[in-house]
Amino acid sequence: MKYNQLGKSDLQASEISYGCMSLQDDHAANARLLHQAFDQGINYFDTADLYQKGENEVSVGKAFKGRRSNVLLATKVGNQLLPDGSTAWNASKAYILQAVEQSLRRLQTDYIDLYQLHGGTLDDPLDDTIAAFEQLQQEGKIRYYGISSIRPNVIREYVKRSAMVSVMTQYSLLDRRPEEETLKLLHEHSISVLVRGSYAQGLLLDKPAKDYLGYSAKEVGAMATAVRATASELNVSAAQVAARFVLEAPGVASAVVGIRTAEQLAEALRIEAFASLPSEARQRLEQVLESKQYEQHR
Repeated sequence: MKYNQLGKSDLQASEISYGCMSLQDDHAANARLLHQAFDQGINYFDTADLYQKGENEVSVGKAFKGRRSNVLLATKVGNQLLPDGSTAWNASKAYILQAVEQSLRRLQTDYIDLYQLHGGTLDDPLDDTIAAFEQLQQEGKIRYYGISSIRPNVIREYVKRSAMVSVMTQYSLLDRRPEEETLKLLHEHSISVLVRGSYAQGLLLDKPAKDYLGYSAKEVGAMATAVRATASELNVSAAQVAARFVLEAPGVASAVVGIRTAEQLAEALRIEAFASLPSEARQRLEQVLESKQYEQHR
């Protein structure tokens, strides 16, 4: 497994990391799968307090209670659970300082390696939000912080104002919008990109084509066909092609892959065996569809 530094931190994250959102409700089964991933080189595990209303963090915490110093635990904050079971966005300093205590308890740890704002808008009290992360870092409750966002205007503000080390963003052959500005901006400032959605909800693998982010089902099908053709030509899988495409973009440190089964874990681990996407193949894939740009939050 290859490991990459996250921004200017001293965190070394596995190139393929574990997106925990897909975990099941069975803590014991989750632990077995998480341990298998760890034993085969994955050291970065990404969850959020929103997932399963906190139970996802509980499952991750149970699994790594005895291996805490050997893994990087990342979680997210900002979606406040209300008494009626719904959630409301809250990026206030007071809420973040309160929410981290609950995440630490559920994760059974006294520090979080990477604490991420789970979204964000320009209407947030940005300086207040950043101050919360800075305070938690000074107190040792988090080692580093970042944001999870697809919004260029929000990302630009955090680049200007904060000491974040990473941005988690959606990026794939069916969503190349980050290429217009975000990837370059973050790379120039030595802020790492954590990619989610590299399979485009499975549309680049084996899911039936459908309309997706402004592309018609026909266009989505054309891209999936091109991915499969490239995979066949290179004697690899569609998942390997889709993931390697995003991993080779400037500044990308890790592909966060949602893993629910042993088969999905095996597929994710095979990505490492495909070291490089030939430049000619990459260019052909880029030419299948015209890349779109963000229309909102520019």
